[in-house]
Amino acid sequence: MSDPNTLTARPSAATPSTVISARPVVLPAPGRGTDLQVRVTAPATGGDLPVIVFSHGFGGSMNDYAPLADHWAAEGFVVLQPTHLDSRTLALPPEDPRTPRIWRWRIEDLVRVLDGLDVLAAAVPGLGGRLDRGRVAVAGHSWGAQSASALLGARVLDDGGVPGEDLSDPRVTAGVLLALTGLGDDLTPFAAEHFPFMRPSFATMTRPALIVAGDHDQSLLSTRGPDWFTDPYTCSPGNKSLLTLFGAEHSLGGINGYEAAATLDESPARVALIQHLTTAYLRSAFDPGDTTWKSAATALAHTPAPLGTLQNK
Repeated sequence: MSDPNTLTARPSAATPSTVISARPVVLPAPGRGTDLQVRVTAPATGGDLPVIVFSHGFGGSMNDYAPLADHWAAEGFVVLQPTHLDSRTLALPPEDPRTPRIWRWRIEDLVRVLDGLDVLAAAVPGLGGRLDRGRVAVAGHSWGAQSASALLGARVLDDGGVPGEDLSDPRVTAGVLLALTGLGDDLTPFAAEHFPFMRPSFATMTRPALIVAGDHDQSLLSTRGPDWFTDPYTCSPGNKSLLTLFGAEHSLGGINGYEAAATLDESPARVALIQHLTTAYLRSAFDPGDTTWKSAATALAHTPAPLGTLQNK
């Protein structure tokens, strides 16, 4: 793990851990129209490995977010990345009858991954029997963060402002929500018309979560500024943390992929900070006696010219 006193630099690669990966691992998905493809990335050794189920952003796939998946696996986590129906790799046409319900298919994909842990582990040589089912987190970026938030207790409001179905999953311990959009009251007319599922309520999102927002993330879907992305922290109860990254836009410095063309605010140091802090957060979320997160937060607060700031509640 990188030195918490050098949070503005890349983690040391002096003793890299060996990571193994398999893709696609296919989970049968009756009624979905397309079986679910998943990428599994895991440390080559070790047992009782905690699990992160990661949901990609709009148009992405299991092949994206390698800077996060590779790092987490090297730090001892098993990372499971499903490819959702909105992925460009599947090229689902807008007129497809599944399109209006993709937001629900996304959540069901994450549940299907949790249901298929044995199948996914067996697909990677030597991984079977090494997962710790008692330590499971969900994570996601952008639309993927919204999908993941549902398993933590967030709900979607209907036209009358009534919260929809509770889709939380008791198997999930904590979450990491990257660039999660805010309340639906602040959608542009276009977004309100075309994305009715973007009306979240965070009032029941009670599970512990780290929310990561960029202070330069100006969404074309919102009438508000970058503070829109802090709503999941402000409007949710319970144990939450907010990492606000200075100068970060929607890709948060380049978490989408190595040399990703979609990254307009490329910052290896910012990505390294996210890698470090998300790892520390999950370690302590899984083990209340672990002081990694407290140490990392303290180090960031005392770092000259820090790349971001932390709030906790």
